[in-house]
Amino acid sequence: MSERRLGPMIASAVAAVMVFFVVVLAVSAGRSTETADSPLLMKPAPAVVSTTYDGATFDLSRRRGSWVVLNFFNSTCVPCKREHPELVQFFAGQQALGASGAELFTIVNDDDEEAVREFFTENGGGWPIVRDDNSEISVAFGVAKVPETWLISPTGLVVERFTGQITAQLLGTAIQSMTASGSSS
Repeated sequence: MSERRLGPMIASAVAAVMVFFVVVLAVSAGRSTETADSPLLMKPAPAVVSTTYDGATFDLSRRRGSWVVLNFFNSTCVPCKREHPELVQFFAGQQALGASGAELFTIVNDDDEEAVREFFTENGGGWPIVRDDNSEISVAFGVAKVPETWLISPTGLVVERFTGQITAQLLGTAIQSMTASGSSS
């Protein structure tokens, strides 16, 4: 085969491989949420005491009796920004359930407080924002990178860890299925 014919064939093969990778990346981009193993699963949640941006004390042990969702967040994190509308939707749905709804808390480490406040003002979110100034909460939960979301049962057990973006439906379904299966104890 001549070099004239070989060049275009190689270029076509390389282009086909590149298109394949672009398609794979595009399809997988919407599936970034995974559950992840942790030594904390099915064990009591770590003792967490901090303050919220509103100046209230946050003590995780006092949240017993309701489902608690801890969402680790940073205002410069692109996946965090993309998942935020889902958290707003989840929060609204849980508020509509009244006392039986889950409590949502955003945990912020290594971020500018004013930038976080501005983000929440512009994008909604009426739930408490908890300070993690010394990374104690992130370390206690073994947070690898944001966004990361933890689900804690009404009895105080860590029952799920989600890495990557979550959806309102994913969180709601997880809570419903665990409640139905008795995993909340």
